[in-house]
Amino acid sequence: MNIFVLLKSTFDTEEKIEIRDNRIDDEAAELIINPYDEYAVEEAVKQRDTHGGEVTIISVGGERSEKQIRTALAMGADKGVLINIQDDLEEPDQFTTVRLLQAFFEDKEVDLILAGNVAIDNASGQVGPRLADKLNLTCITTITSLTIDGGVASIERDVEGDTEIIETHLPLLATCQQGLNEPRYPSLPGIMKAKKKPVDELELDDLDLEEEDVAPKTKTIEVFLPPERKAGKLLEGEVTEQVQELVSLLKHEAKII
Repeated sequence: MNIFVLLKSTFDTEEKIEIRDNRIDDEAAELIINPYDEYAVEEAVKQRDTHGGEVTIISVGGERSEKQIRTALAMGADKGVLINIQDDLEEPDQFTTVRLLQAFFEDKEVDLILAGNVAIDNASGQVGPRLADKLNLTCITTITSLTIDGGVASIERDVEGDTEIIETHLPLLATCQQGLNEPRYPSLPGIMKAKKKPVDELELDDLDLEEEDVAPKTKTIEVFLPPERKAGKLLEGEVTEQVQELVSLLKHEAKII
């Protein structure tokens, strides 16, 4: 099987994020594999181990993204591809990413493409479905189970707390949800092997694209951190007094009634 994983480097939301000039300070931010993409990597490796074939990690980003690709290789993927747009595009959007990936896949034989359901930075959930549309592939989102028998895929997907069961044929693009599997930690042997696995680097010219072909369709106007939470207020007195004070606070301070 020819299995591909779409991997995005995202900011570690557990680390301190600094905003400068309405942008996240890239240099100060720690990058990690988008957590939902880890489910995609794990599932790709499991399917490869079951059915044979090869797992290719593909990421759109800058030079720093190679570290996350190497982590995925240490988890068991076979090779990586970095589409490096660091010197060409400052603020790519989902259109940019999909157009680049579309160009990459034009001459590829695909059985299965896996991606995270959403990225934890922008959380648009657009790249997988839009790419599937461009490649004319069946697309199933938020999958929590995947079984492949021959060319038939049996899938369970999360639908707002319920489960939908689907059967479809390969080739397929699926986006992965929490509950699909438990991503493995890279082992020391895996980390050592990952250093020798190939990571190809492509640029716009390699994909026969110009900057205007992938120019973003959207623009971020402002980025800001959420306001700091104010200290809570403890109401005292009789229940009727507390209710009256609560209503007053909600009306005059919180202004929500």
